[in-house]
Amino acid sequence: MTRKLVGGGHRADQAQTPLRAALTSNSALRSKVADGLAAVADSDRKFVSTDVRTHFADSLALDSAMESEHAQDHRWDYLLGHAASAALVGVEPHSAKTDQISTVIAKKQAARTQLQPQLRPGKKVRLWIWVASGNVAFAPFDRAMRRLAEAGITFAGREVRAKHLESLGHSP
Repeated sequence: MTRKLVGGGHRADQAQTPLRAALTSNSALRSKVADGLAAVADSDRKFVSTDVRTHFADSLALDSAMESEHAQDHRWDYLLGHAASAALVGVEPHSAKTDQISTVIAKKQAARTQLQPQLRPGKKVRLWIWVASGNVAFAPFDRAMRRLAEAGITFAGREVRAKHLESLGHSP
């Protein structure tokens, strides 16, 4: 049996998708969560491999959702709810150049701060992934990867693939 939720307009079976379940009941972000990858801009879906697109139950365009409240701050692009593990995954399509590493790290730090009052206690983004929106130009590559690893960010190259989600476990 499906029913409407008061104020949310979501069916009961949708209410417990990973991202929706992680947000507090009074979070303004709840109304901006979409099923599957529907919140990801058409031009950005290419950054998620077709093989793993169905692994995500819901999504949020975090950058645009936070823009009015954090207009002058760094903002991460997307949050995705991984269906099998119920984990939250942050995905940031961004130019992949050495001078952008600090910017992407700052975006993650800002997103963590911005999300803290929106997430239920104990909930957090388990995986932060940066995908290259153009050519990759890291010099030196090893040092760039080390800086990202220290910041808890996975660089996925041109698209998010199954291997990037392995740490979440319970992959379908």
